[in-house]
Amino acid sequence: MSDLVLVLNCGSSSIKYQLLHADSAEVLASGLVEKIGEAHGGRIVHECGDRKLVHEGAIADHRAGLRQAFEMFRETGIDLTTIGVSAVGHRVVHGGEVFWQPTLITDEVVRTIDELSVLAPLHNPANVIGIESTRELLPDIPEVAVFDTAFFHAMPEAARTYAIDAKLAAAHGVRKYGFHGTSHHYVSERAAQFLGKPVSDLDQIVFHLGNGASASAIAGGVAVDTTMGMTPLEGLVMGTRPGDLDPGIMPQLMNAAGLDLAAVEQLLNRESGIKGLSGVNDFRELQQLIDNGDAAAKLAYDVYIHRLRRYLGAYLVELGRVDTIVFTAGVGENSPAVRADALAGLSGFGIEIDPDRNATRTPGVRVISPDTAPVAVLVVPTNEELAIARAAHRLVGAG
Repeated sequence: MSDLVLVLNCGSSSIKYQLLHADSAEVLASGLVEKIGEAHGGRIVHECGDRKLVHEGAIADHRAGLRQAFEMFRETGIDLTTIGVSAVGHRVVHGGEVFWQPTLITDEVVRTIDELSVLAPLHNPANVIGIESTRELLPDIPEVAVFDTAFFHAMPEAARTYAIDAKLAAAHGVRKYGFHGTSHHYVSERAAQFLGKPVSDLDQIVFHLGNGASASAIAGGVAVDTTMGMTPLEGLVMGTRPGDLDPGIMPQLMNAAGLDLAAVEQLLNRESGIKGLSGVNDFRELQQLIDNGDAAAKLAYDVYIHRLRRYLGAYLVELGRVDTIVFTAGVGENSPAVRADALAGLSGFGIEIDPDRNATRTPGVRVISPDTAPVAVLVVPTNEELAIARAAHRLVGAG
C-alpha cells in the first residue's frame, strides 16, 4: 500500500497543504492558499521540488482555492487522482467529547464535526468545507480526520473540569479540551527520541508558541494539563487572543461600552493579545517596535513573558519534577529572546540556558541548555503535517 498522504489544514480564510510520504517524511509538494473570500489579495504559493508557482487573484471560497491548488499540482506533473494517494488527512480543530482518535470520514462524521462548530466557530466550519471539497475532488480516496483536541482528551478530571454548575456544563459540553494537541504530542515524542530515552520516562513542559500559543504538562508521555480550554481563547497571551481573562470583563464592556456578542467575539479572537496591546501581532514587528523605544510594544512583550512564566511555575509544581522543557512553533523556534526571558533566573530549579547555544540557529532538534544543567531545554521544530499523515496512513492501512 502506498504511504503517500495529502494533508490539509483549512483555516477560516486559508488552506495549508502538503503531499508527503508518511514513512520517510519526504515532501513532494506543499502550498498555501491565502485570503480566501476577500475581494483583493488572494494568493496561492505552490512548491514542488525546485519549482514554485504563484497564483494571484480573488479566491471565492475554499472549494475554488482547492481546485486551483489541484490544478497547480497538475502543472508540476502530479495528478492527485492517479499518483497513488492512500489517504487525505484533515486537521480538525475540535472533536468535542465525540472524537479523540483519528477517524475515517463518513457523512455522519462530517455532520457531527459541523455540529461541534458551536465549540469552535472560527475553525470547524472551515474544516468541514475542506473535507466536503476534497470528497468531491478525490471521491475514491479515503479521508481521515485528526483532531487537535485528541491528545488532551484523557486529562485528569480535576484538570479538565470548570467550577460551574455541573449539570449545565455536562449538558452543553463545557470542559477543558485543549488544542495544538498534534503538535504537543509530536514534539514531546521527538524530544524523547533525541534524548535517547523512552517518552514514558520523561516529564516534560512543552511551549507551542506561534500566533496561537499553548503550553502543556506531559507526564510519561501522557498530557496531564494544558493552557487552552473549551476554546482556543484560554491560557497564554497570543497574537490576537488574550488568553486568561477575568470573565467579568466582558459583561462590563457590554454594559459600559455597548458591545454586543458579535463585537465581544471579534474583540477576543481578532483584536486582543499582542495586537490589542501593541497594534501588531507579528513578533518580528513587535521586536522592531521595542528596539525603537515603543513603550506599548515593550509592555505587550512583558505581559506575554509574564504569562509564560506563570504557567511554567504552575506546571513545575503540578508535575513535581521536570526532565525537559521544549519550545516549538514559529515564535518558540525562532525567538532566542523569548526563550531566554521565559526561563531567566531559574537555575535554582535546574533550569538554565546557554546563551551561545540559544542564539545559534541550526536545523532540526537542538539543546540550548548547558550540558551540566539537570533540565534539558530543547528547541524542537514541530511537524503537524507529518503527524497527521502518519495517523491517517496507519488508520487506512489498519482498515
